[in-house]
Amino acid sequence: MIPAPSLEIAVLLWGLILLLAESFAGKSDRRGFAIAGIAGLFAVLVASFFLAPPPATAVTGFWSFYAADPLAIFFKRFALVTTILVLIMAIDYAPAIRMGVPGANPHAGLGEFFTLPIFTCAGLMWMASAIDFVMIFVSLELVTMSFYVLVSFTRRNPATLEAGVKYLILSALSTGFLVYGITWIFGVTGQTNLARIGTVLATQDIDRIPLLFGVALVLVGLGFKVAAVPFQIWVPDVYQGAPTPVTAFLSVGSKAAGFVVLLRVLAPVSVFPQVAQLLVGVAALTLIYGNFAALPQSNLKRLLAYSSIAHAGYLLIGVVSFSGAAVAYYLVAYLLMTLLCFAVLIVVGNNSGEQIDDYAGLAKRSPFLAFAMLIGMMSLAGVPFTAGFLGKFFIFDAAIRQHQTFLVVLGVITVGCGFYYYLKVVRAMYWLEPVKAEPVPLSGLSRLTMILLIAAIFVLGIYPQPVLNALNQPTGPNTISMSR
Repeated sequence: MIPAPSLEIAVLLWGLILLLAESFAGKSDRRGFAIAGIAGLFAVLVASFFLAPPPATAVTGFWSFYAADPLAIFFKRFALVTTILVLIMAIDYAPAIRMGVPGANPHAGLGEFFTLPIFTCAGLMWMASAIDFVMIFVSLELVTMSFYVLVSFTRRNPATLEAGVKYLILSALSTGFLVYGITWIFGVTGQTNLARIGTVLATQDIDRIPLLFGVALVLVGLGFKVAAVPFQIWVPDVYQGAPTPVTAFLSVGSKAAGFVVLLRVLAPVSVFPQVAQLLVGVAALTLIYGNFAALPQSNLKRLLAYSSIAHAGYLLIGVVSFSGAAVAYYLVAYLLMTLLCFAVLIVVGNNSGEQIDDYAGLAKRSPFLAFAMLIGMMSLAGVPFTAGFLGKFFIFDAAIRQHQTFLVVLGVITVGCGFYYYLKVVRAMYWLEPVKAEPVPLSGLSRLTMILLIAAIFVLGIYPQPVLNALNQPTGPNTISMSR
């Protein structure tokens, strides 16, 4: 049996080994490092099914800020799968990364582009287990600093440089809010451990105003990570300007880690009705802004950026309902359908472009790619028998159980908006005449990955039990409710 903390250590060490090996690789093809990264992460993923349980009596020291409950293990695997898929997409995107400087190594920069996601994965895994504000902050900064570099990696592109600067400035600002909020909470409770904060709130009479102020500041910092309104201003420009695999990683990995931290942070302060009321307002604004801002978009990456904001709104409904299982299932569905769309976007974008009009007649040029994008868009919209439909169903079911009628009605209305802008892409692929006649080339690895994603979307859309069983009845003082 393997101790749970060894997973992050293995990922971090593997990233360091690959980064050091890349320094001595000369002018060899760096795509081998991506394959090695995928193999290493897959080995860690397999090892995650052979974990030793944490000591039952350990409540101090290391285990006071690290949790190995089902929620943490589930999101560690989520981070590993996400990173593996992103590295597969990065292989297809490699030609766009090459700097093209005369006389320079044609593979310059690719090694770092393939290894940085591994360090990001380690940070995401630590965030999944973080149950102390100190560890939350440290792991969050590891993720954020990796994304600083990845977002602005193709720095010779002005749009990418602009995206990197915006992400750097706004992320640093949100981190300031987060740290300031943590200091207020610590000043009131004298604790940074989430379980101990819950104990203090339950057993002691404290001043609520400074505590709620600190919680609000923490929510500002986490709202940036999950792209919730009004902290979403960075999303469209950063998603459009960043390299496409990085955009996919930001959209799925960063968002998932932000939501698991949000669930843990809210658990001890859920006794205050003001927190739930604030989240209801944020969820409603996020749903409205994300869906309506996506309607006029003509750039597919920008459309998916606003779509990401809209899906953050649906996830916030699950958070308001304190249903960890609904949020987790929705994130898995979001992982499958979003990465499928981005995988097609990378292949077609390298060949044609990123505008929706560039997908005109794709069904005639490359029927498989058009079908894959169709399935991704159908699932994002919430068509029955797809994972996206069941994700929305579980979210709305949890909201109804918690009597959040307003959010359910608003969510159903905004789902209709989603059908309009997602079907714009389908219309371009199947109804418009192609601009180019030649087929879009597709590697065997990418084709296999897309087939697996399509199959998973349909399988989990009909049989969701594998995901729900993975979150079965967490125990211990540092866990949250997993009820649907």
